Amino acid sequence: MTDFLIRPADDADGDAIAVLIAAAFAEYEGCVFDRAAEFPELDAIASHFAARGGTIWVAEADGEVIGSFALAPTRDADAPAGGMEIFKVYVARTARRRGVARALFERALTQAQAAGAPEIRLWTDTRFTDAHRFYERCGFHRHGEARECHDLSATWEYSYRLSLNPAAPSRLARIES
Repeated sequence: MTDFLIRPADDADGDAIAVLIAAAFAEYEGCVFDRAAEFPELDAIASHFAARGGTIWVAEADGEVIGSFALAPTRDADAPAGGMEIFKVYVARTARRRGVARALFERALTQAQAAGAPEIRLWTDTRFTDAHRFYERCGFHRHGEARECHDLSATWEYSYRLSLNPAAPSRLARIES
């Protein structure tokens, strides 16, 4: 699939991103999507990430949002200075395995590298095994123990990290293989 556009999200994209998240959660037993209780940032999603010093992008095809991907400075206390974190990685089921997530990741990776970030981190639901494989293909490694989120879905999350050491082999080359 190459017939999609990646653009910075605007606040009005929150509703379309909510649809992506709700659909992804519906694929897993016990995942509850409650926008008001757990995703209030969707009401002004671009402003939310801008206030954190980050960006959220969407992939669009035929005028419909089919993917999202956000990057912002990490707030983890143990993170290296300048570290980044990814959030809101969702792709519509019909658009998966067509390069959408990879293209969104490449956009975020380019921005992180341009900012001189030494590392990118993320947290992902332990149930999202397809996502784990994607992150690992992108060069991320699982780090530490799972954490409990104490949310409506009784979520446990894995931490993943990607070193952006300039001496390391290009992550983009690994994605292409």
